[in-house]
Amino acid sequence: MLTITSDINDVKQAVLCQVAKLAFEGTLEEKRDDIPFELLPGQKPIFRCCVYREREIIRQRVRLAEGKYPAAGLKNRNIVQVLDSACAECPIQRYVVTDNCQKCLGKKCMNACKFGAISIGRDKAYIDPDKCRECGKCAQSCPYNAISDHQRPCKKSCPVNAISTDENGIVTIDDEKCIHCGACIKNCPFGALSDISFIVPVIKAIRKGKPVYAMVAPAAEGQLGPGVTMGDLREALKELGFTDMYEVALGADLTAESEAEEWMEAFRNGEKKTTSCCPAFVGMVKRHFPQLSEMISTTVSPMAATSRYIKAQLPEAVTVFIGPCVAKKSEMLDENIEGSADYVLTLKELEAMLEAKGISVQASGAHLQQGSIYGRRFAHAGGVTEAVLQALKEKGMEEEIKVCRSNGAKECKKALMLLKSGRLPEHFIEGMACEGGCVNGPGSLVTEAGSKKVRDALQAKMDDRRVTDTVNECEAACSYRMHR
Repeated sequence: MLTITSDINDVKQAVLCQVAKLAFEGTLEEKRDDIPFELLPGQKPIFRCCVYREREIIRQRVRLAEGKYPAAGLKNRNIVQVLDSACAECPIQRYVVTDNCQKCLGKKCMNACKFGAISIGRDKAYIDPDKCRECGKCAQSCPYNAISDHQRPCKKSCPVNAISTDENGIVTIDDEKCIHCGACIKNCPFGALSDISFIVPVIKAIRKGKPVYAMVAPAAEGQLGPGVTMGDLREALKELGFTDMYEVALGADLTAESEAEEWMEAFRNGEKKTTSCCPAFVGMVKRHFPQLSEMISTTVSPMAATSRYIKAQLPEAVTVFIGPCVAKKSEMLDENIEGSADYVLTLKELEAMLEAKGISVQASGAHLQQGSIYGRRFAHAGGVTEAVLQALKEKGMEEEIKVCRSNGAKECKKALMLLKSGRLPEHFIEGMACEGGCVNGPGSLVTEAGSKKVRDALQAKMDDRRVTDTVNECEAACSYRMHR
């Protein structure tokens, strides 16, 4: 029987695994309500104040794992959701006076507050949470650094200020601002934010015998153990029930070649453009810099390119993207992108499915390479630029192109502000919302640094095919579209 510990990642995986297990068995409908009690059979709490709250958290996580909202009645379509039962215990008051307070005669904190929220008590200053407006003037003025900023990790990590709290202290996400990058999910220490899963519909499609094709992101390399190749992962996925697997590095080559053509035309016309492969970056442009939307490349992402390539040959295929990205789920739901992935799974969700079926990915050295090394390197910050410049080189373009390689949401925001003001010195922007690139996405199993050695070793064994070699092979096989 599956059990859980106080580790938040263990809680998430235990729920995903149990849901996947029941879905594979075809008994999820009848046994869904038993999951909280099976995972938490006793009366002693493990990770919260009481077992009843723990079971409610598990119940909400089961709903997310089924592709539902954590609470009935929600109508927003945001991929990132808040589990209010888990969020309730997060510290609510942002500014707190510590024991460093000296009750100094200057009363600089009290004088700096424009809302009358600070008074001097018997032992130290006191901040009235009902009057505090979280302006931070008190903390800035204190000569002893006695006022601590307890800003919530989720809010602090959000690059677009999409997170606030309601009157009950529960986090709310502004759907008009959110770019679905998953930074809040990655940084919440209570596991109160999570993404909706598509495990159940994927498993149902497999059980119905549909032709379900896995599309594995380049960022998956090095995530499933030392020496595990794309070929090894392909065998495990077929054992899981997928019809076959394609490398998204193939789609990355197609994207690089198409963007190279756009860049060439824009460069010669004196225009600037941004990349389009990172959905969180694209969301940042559209939602926070809408006047720059026309500068986004019209080339589809490697995920969409790979899906269109598969469906051009197999119209009935169900395509499932697998990688560390949460924002890909929002891209999947974008009705303006035809022929894209039908479903998206994170690597953590794939791990749960494999565990549910008792499948272990073995490092046998099975070879599989469907794209160039440049396509594989799309997952790294700067990798898109490297691939597009390589494609331009293969096309014989010798002009010197300058690219702003924005690594992480903060750098993306800075570059877009420069572009908006007309002060960006480079010709193009590569935008990657996750620092380090997709390899450091919120759905990763290990960190970018932890998988780098394995990735480098595997990529050293790749052949020297070019970006255009992949494109030529794909064009010979079928006809497909590369623009939105």
